[in-house]
Amino acid sequence: MANLNDPALRSWIDIAPGSDFPIQNLPFGVFETDERGTRVGVAIGDYVLDLYAVSQFGFFRGLDLPTEPKVFRRRSLNRFIALGRPVWRAVRQRVSELLRHDNPELRDNEEAMRSCLVRQREVRMLRPVKPQNYTDFYSSIEHATNVGTMFRDPANALLPNWKWIPIGYHGRTSSIVVSGTDIRRPNGQRKAPDAAVPTFGPSQQLDFELEVAFVVGQGTALGDTVPVAQAEEHIFGLTLFNDWSARDLQSWEYVPLGPFLAKNFGSSISPWVVTLDALEPFRVAGPAQDPEPLPYLQLAGQHNLDLNLEVTLTPPGGAEATICRSNFKYMYWSMAQQLAHHASNGCPIEVGDLYASGTISGQRPDSYGSMLELNWRGTKPLTLPDGSQRKFLQDGDTVTMRGYCEKNGVRIGFGEVRGTVLPAAQ
Repeated sequence: MANLNDPALRSWIDIAPGSDFPIQNLPFGVFETDERGTRVGVAIGDYVLDLYAVSQFGFFRGLDLPTEPKVFRRRSLNRFIALGRPVWRAVRQRVSELLRHDNPELRDNEEAMRSCLVRQREVRMLRPVKPQNYTDFYSSIEHATNVGTMFRDPANALLPNWKWIPIGYHGRTSSIVVSGTDIRRPNGQRKAPDAAVPTFGPSQQLDFELEVAFVVGQGTALGDTVPVAQAEEHIFGLTLFNDWSARDLQSWEYVPLGPFLAKNFGSSISPWVVTLDALEPFRVAGPAQDPEPLPYLQLAGQHNLDLNLEVTLTPPGGAEATICRSNFKYMYWSMAQQLAHHASNGCPIEVGDLYASGTISGQRPDSYGSMLELNWRGTKPLTLPDGSQRKFLQDGDTVTMRGYCEKNGVRIGFGEVRGTVLPAAQ
């Protein structure tokens, strides 16, 4: 099998320098148009390759794949992902072959080319997976330390269990929406420090959280566990993730059971799922873990990813401004450790499940992955290019997150996840 990550690979499609979607990437997503309906596609440059059309023209014939064409006419990737890793890889391999500069099969078939390729600007992207379950972790030591410093004892910012357990909680899947979906400011209970009783109304401390989520590609049965060394075999790919947060609601409700209404009103996911295979060249070692994890979480080798991340804020009628630059490589607990811990008690995992990293913060103030940290709990307001300031998000603000890996002249991008804040319901 050819190396699909080879920097020398070129496509016959004209791909602009700096594009998120070169031939080495080939992420999967779900799109729709009025004419085509709903299809599974692969991003290549400024185009989407329609996999249903590819199958209709017989380009997957002879691959011995257990794939009927209808698997590429679903409203989520779940059915395709459930076919298993050999199928994902074979389809990505065949797509790479069809798009290479020296392969005339699709390139010189004008009818097929018109049917199989559609410009990204002409499609509507859907949520890529239909998760039955969603878990949000708390795995950035910089983020956890910042929050602990602000709200507890700076000398003991981390709780005693933090370096022993990949902390997480189960969230709600019904409010996970695709990039471009507006997010309505939530109503809820909040209590000011000097107030005798709580009040109910719109959150005054609406925040974003810069996260990366992975999609489960192989499930387990009730009672089964996932050895940490095999955990990545259960991961299909990664997306960008904005876990919107209402800080004032959260601070009042989270004791004793943790996040609830302050989190489940909305989370935004990017439309393209970048496969773990495409990210292989960007593996790096994670931070040193001290104390040494318990044996079931011990993992040798490079299991973090050098994934550059940025967050921008665009005020109503104003200019887009970058307010955060961070990197996924900072995560203290790796995806493999998160998944192994999640399944360590026999909890079954299911194809399409989403596991979010938790807020990703670096060591510099401009790498903090939330408004809470960037303005240090409201004491250092952000100043935007138009002169306005932000402690937390205002109605009409648009938050956009982008991410990419880059090495040896190859950029593997994730596109973006974007959402605009709407006023609270009356």
